[in-house]
Amino acid sequence: MKPTLEKIAPDFRNSFYYEQYSETHKNKPPQWHYHPEIELAFINKGNGKIQVGSHVSNYRNGTLILIGSNIPHCGFTNNLLNNRTETIIQIKHDFMGAAFLETPEMQSIKQLFEIAKKGIVFHGKTKKILGDLIESLGKQEPFDRFITLLQILKRLETSSERTILNAEGYAIKAELEDNNRINIIFNYVREEFQNTIALETIAEIVSMSVPGFCRYFKKITGKTFTQFANEYRLVHAAKLLHEKQISISDVCYESGFNNFSHFNKLFKQFTGKTASSYRNELNFTVME
Repeated sequence: MKPTLEKIAPDFRNSFYYEQYSETHKNKPPQWHYHPEIELAFINKGNGKIQVGSHVSNYRNGTLILIGSNIPHCGFTNNLLNNRTETIIQIKHDFMGAAFLETPEMQSIKQLFEIAKKGIVFHGKTKKILGDLIESLGKQEPFDRFITLLQILKRLETSSERTILNAEGYAIKAELEDNNRINIIFNYVREEFQNTIALETIAEIVSMSVPGFCRYFKKITGKTFTQFANEYRLVHAAKLLHEKQISISDVCYESGFNNFSHFNKLFKQFTGKTASSYRNELNFTVME
C-alpha cells in the first residue's frame, strides 16, 4: 500500500489552487496523502472525520481546517455524510514570492503557516464568516480572488476561535523517507483498524524492528502506536453512535475492539462519557 504524494497545479491565471466539490462534482475518495502545499478546507454542512497527523476526531455541522506543508491527512468527506459542499484552497508556502513572507507586514501570516504544521480547526463565528468568504472566491476574478485570500489568511491569524490538533508535540519531518513511512503506517491503520494489528506486522511493513518502530512512532507522533490505533477506533465508534442505530456492543466490535468492557473503559477515558451517555446527548447537542 503506497503512500500518496498529491501533486497540485493551479491553472495559469492563479498562483494557488481552488476547487469546490458538491454532490454532482465529488472529491476523490478519502485516503492518506500529503503535499508541500498548505491546505485550507471548508465543509459547510454535514458530518465527517478529521484525520491530520496523529489527531483523529469527528466533526458535525461542517468544519474549517488549515493544514501545513507535508502533514499527512485524509480527505474530510465521503458520499455518505450528506455534505453540501467542500471547498479546498491549496497554496505553496512561497506562492507570493520567496521574499514576500519576510516583509514586516507578513510576519503574522508566516507564523500562522508555522502553527498550521500541527493542523488547526476554526469554529464559531470564524467558521461561518470565513466559510462564506471562501465559497465566494469561486465567483471572483483572479485579482480579486488573490486579495480576498490574503484577507482570509489575516482573519485566520487573528482569530481566537481555533483548536490546535496536534498540540502534544506532533512534528512530522519533511524528509521524504519519514513522509513515506508515516503514510504507510496511517494507511494501514485506516484499512485494518477493525482487525487486530500486531506490532510485529506493522513494524515489518515499514522494515523496522519492533523496538525501533515503537521509538520512531512515539518520536514522530508523541503517542504510542497502540494509543493511536485505539484513538482511531474510538473516533470511529463515536461516528457509529451518531450515524447508526445499532447496539453499543455492535459498535464496539465494528470499531475493532474485541473486549466490550475494555471498549467501555477506553471510550469513557477518551470522551469523558460512557458510550450510552454519549449517544443520548447527541440527541440534544448541536455542535458548531
